[in-house]
Amino acid sequence: MKPCILIPFFDHGEAIRAVLDGVDAVRDGLPGIVVDDGSAPEHTLILAEAAARHPWVQIEKRPHNGGKGAALKTGYRAALERGFSHALQLDADGQHDPGALPAFLEVARRRPEALVLGVPHFEGAPFSRRFGRHISTFWVWVETGSRQIRDPLCGLRCMPLAPTAAVLQRASCGDAMDFDPEIAVRLVWEGVPVESVPTRVVYPDGGISHFRMLRDNLRISWLHTRLVVGMLLRLPGRWAARRGTA
Repeated sequence: MKPCILIPFFDHGEAIRAVLDGVDAVRDGLPGIVVDDGSAPEHTLILAEAAARHPWVQIEKRPHNGGKGAALKTGYRAALERGFSHALQLDADGQHDPGALPAFLEVARRRPEALVLGVPHFEGAPFSRRFGRHISTFWVWVETGSRQIRDPLCGLRCMPLAPTAAVLQRASCGDAMDFDPEIAVRLVWEGVPVESVPTRVVYPDGGISHFRMLRDNLRISWLHTRLVVGMLLRLPGRWAARRGTA
């Protein structure tokens, strides 16, 4: 197992300094990749200055903003090209606790074949965000026919890169906030097991979030429509497989 740290970044300004400092304190020698998803020049400069203080950080620069999913796809490709087997990812806005990373890494090392997902305990989260998560979780349970995925939206997770890359070669996953739940569902469809790690998630005062309530909820709703249709199309094959092994 050869893991790295992966952080998607878009106009997160000063928050990235604290995130990298926090990761540095617990990274245990792991290298890191920060994907700059077409940030404005002033934010790119802050990122470059923060990364200069941490030689373990490499920056992948995207020329234009494509969304969180697009940034993660770029990060997965970069990690694979560098020979990494897993991407231990967290957001750049300070919502995730870097101190939780060793727990995720411990589970991933014990079960390297698994997708390791964070199960958040929220501090200061708006009700609308928490309610939306409950709805998304319900539909993910329907789509996977299980409760393996306890929270499909938490960006603090450890991704096994080989099966993730295989899914991305076959499926056109969303490029925005719909990516995190979609890749989790599709990995479960491929038989990848899921491990869960409880983690603290905060909504800091003055924090920068690129989640847009109407736009991104509509995207996620459309995602679940597509995934439910995909689930229904998969049912005949699953029934046939079960009858064949009966």
